[in-house]
Amino acid sequence: MARLRLRPSQIVSSRQPIAENGIMFLARISLLLQPLILLSWLISPTLAYTALSDDFLKLVPSGGDDFDIDNGKLLAPILIPRVPGTPGQAAAQEHFVNFFREALPSWSVAWFNSTGKTPVTGDRQIPFQNLLFKREPPWVQEGQSNLLTLVAHYDSKITPEGFIGATDSAAPCAMLMHVARSIDHFLTQRHDKMDALGAGGTVPADMGIQILLLDGEEAFKDWSATDSLYGARALAERWEGSQHPATSMYKNPLDQISMFVLLDLLGAANPTVRSSFLPTHWAYRAVANIEQRMRGLGLLESKPDEPFLPDAQKNSLSFGRGSIEDDHLPFMHRGVPILHLIANPFPTVWHTMDDDGAHLDLPTVRDWARIVTAFALEWMDLMDVEPKDGPKDGAPARN
Repeated sequence: MARLRLRPSQIVSSRQPIAENGIMFLARISLLLQPLILLSWLISPTLAYTALSDDFLKLVPSGGDDFDIDNGKLLAPILIPRVPGTPGQAAAQEHFVNFFREALPSWSVAWFNSTGKTPVTGDRQIPFQNLLFKREPPWVQEGQSNLLTLVAHYDSKITPEGFIGATDSAAPCAMLMHVARSIDHFLTQRHDKMDALGAGGTVPADMGIQILLLDGEEAFKDWSATDSLYGARALAERWEGSQHPATSMYKNPLDQISMFVLLDLLGAANPTVRSSFLPTHWAYRAVANIEQRMRGLGLLESKPDEPFLPDAQKNSLSFGRGSIEDDHLPFMHRGVPILHLIANPFPTVWHTMDDDGAHLDLPTVRDWARIVTAFALEWMDLMDVEPKDGPKDGAPARN
């Protein structure tokens, strides 16, 4: 869902007074340190970022009929209510797990479970179940890989009854399944090549990727610090306290996250996704550049009024302390770098019964799938295994 709070001059307000003061102080310090943080990330060895060639971009698939709202094998099964602890959510979980186990057996599957009380369920503990699908180089040890982390929440609101949440966030979940499937064989090729060369054991070589599907993002009654982000809050706390062996490259699972890319409220026509954070603006610009190049090559289907990502040239002085509250917050407050891909303004169907499959703009859905897939290919430095028999006539891949 996410919750829009703020103009750039405002700060996140739904915190207890003591926490508010702490966050305000940290925000001020963060603004002072942003230039140094940005510089350190730009020179970091984890960011050996090479843009895809035009020929490689032409090979990035759109997902085609897999995003059909009635029969598409990625999206259709999750266009149902997915309230935590209900049969609908169990069906969505089964869909995700079966997809990875059957189509992508090289990816590990892990559950991170917690429980919590909500304002509408009294003393009854509600289960929240985060799902993590991960692929690392085969030679890495615990805590050795740096992980591109692609994220969406898969639960849906409890009200109105029967709410589906196609943009919020069934479609983003399906997009991430498409990303994993599209890059998998390139990861295999890269791992085989590097293993043969004995090139593992360096930060650029030890890149992995994980798909994190979070539970309990939605508020059960009124959005607040305690009635929202149930799964994200529990997982960030758990990972912070999960220490890797002393000889590991990274101290805990949070430290392994090279970028936390959160997709939310995507799938409606004419989206506008803003750049929210100066330290990761360079990554936003990389995604915006992919969109621009793909449109120039005729690879995208949608015809928006403006680019999906219009802030590529945003001035560093234009970044304020305002933000949209979403699943990234518990991770960001623990120092994880965040790229937040969320439509702002929110889709007109937001939190209404019209946020269903029929109101998705499927060309936009497929375009987002292509753009995020290309970003993942670039981040994982997969130009190193670029196919040499790519299309030469300019015809884009459509599946």
